[in-house]
Amino acid sequence: PLPPDGGLALLLWRDGGTGGGLLAAARARGCDADRFWVTDADRWLGWIEGGANAAFRERWPDGLPPGTPALVQCRATACAAGRTLSVGFYAYFRPLSYSADGDAASPGFDEHHGYEADLLLALEAMDGAGLSFVRRGVADWADERGIWLRSADEYDDYDLVGGGITILESRTRDEAGREVVAFTSGHVAFRQSLLVRAEDAARLPDHAALTGADRVGALAGTTGEARLLQLAGLADADGVLAAGTRIETAAGTVTADGGADWYVTAARASPALEGRRRLVPPADDRPQVIYLGLGGAAGEAELLGALASGEIDALARGEIGNRDAARASGGAFAVTALDPRTEWGGFTLAAGDAELRACIDAKIGYLTDSRRIGYAEWSADPAVFFRRAVAWRPGR
Repeated sequence: PLPPDGGLALLLWRDGGTGGGLLAAARARGCDADRFWVTDADRWLGWIEGGANAAFRERWPDGLPPGTPALVQCRATACAAGRTLSVGFYAYFRPLSYSADGDAASPGFDEHHGYEADLLLALEAMDGAGLSFVRRGVADWADERGIWLRSADEYDDYDLVGGGITILESRTRDEAGREVVAFTSGHVAFRQSLLVRAEDAARLPDHAALTGADRVGALAGTTGEARLLQLAGLADADGVLAAGTRIETAAGTVTADGGADWYVTAARASPALEGRRRLVPPADDRPQVIYLGLGGAAGEAELLGALASGEIDALARGEIGNRDAARASGGAFAVTALDPRTEWGGFTLAAGDAELRACIDAKIGYLTDSRRIGYAEWSADPAVFFRRAVAWRPGR
């Protein structure tokens, strides 16, 4: 009989030892060596988990009846065979994920570069993985729904979305609270930090050193903003702003009363805070927060320019982006205030794509050597993921 879900069948023969078990004659390309489907020619007997030979002996210690033809089918490991996945990637998170050309109207905008670009390339190169991607740059990080939700079935923008997106349970849900996307397992570690002018590094070693005289730049809708507000005492662990905090927006100035209706998280913020430009603390022992630009390349460049000119005193952002900017500054900038909490970044896909997610997770787990290979290793050797992909063999 044919296997119920396709795949490749392998012949078995009887073990000549005293155990009388069965041995698989060979392994087929594209198979998971830990899951085998066994038949006695007339009916399928079920999946066997774990090493094949040991599992056979445990389930059939005396072997199948003499003369019974037996097959073992291994489940294919192809994640999306015959299907090209559409990937949306954030275009302005250098060096993690960025476009060859920041102009959204340019053909180079859809040319993906950086850490996540090389990880996706390695996934495509894994023999038998069945993964193929077409990539499109995304300019808006947090529009009306946030880049992470654009892989949800109801939006149907992309099959997979990435670009340095921190894994947060709150980002899996839409405004109605429905779980519409899921994250792959984390493949890159993040820590929040401050980027400061080199001469201010000793003065601003941590968030506690910030005062009302300091102006910290942030991009709205990012973990950099949300974590800054918590670490600087401007919001509690749920993102609720401290009472008396004044928020200057495009529509005017509003004041938080300390209630749950005044919040800023990495997933969303109170509607009254839309278009926020400046956040003024209720006391002098906490910093001002300055929002510049409209996000994307313009926002990043404007914040870095404001730091260089003295318009702001620090930039709240992830360590990876800040260290890259510090290196590019030729010593003008320094990274301080490393957050003790580690966050993980991953890709999102529709909540219902559980099988695809599990398959991609397994492949990413191999490429990253169970998180032992990450950004630092890639930065030192950008070919590290591709070499592992070439060395991979189906069934491992």
